[in-house]
Amino acid sequence: MKLHRRVDHFLRISGLSPTRFGLLIAHDPNLVRDLRAGRMPRPALLRRIEAILAGGDA
Repeated sequence: MKLHRRVDHFLRISGLSPTRFGLLIAHDPNLVRDLRAGRMPRPALLRRIEAILAGGDA
């Protein structure tokens, strides 16, 4: 499953807004929008996103 779809699923079940998620993970309110548009995060950011999606901490 593509990263942006996994993030969207996480947002639905967590109740976080896309803006809040981006601010918490990367201090970037446009992160989710950019992922949906095809942005490929750098490895460090990808690890933080994966950790959140897996239920860990950023």
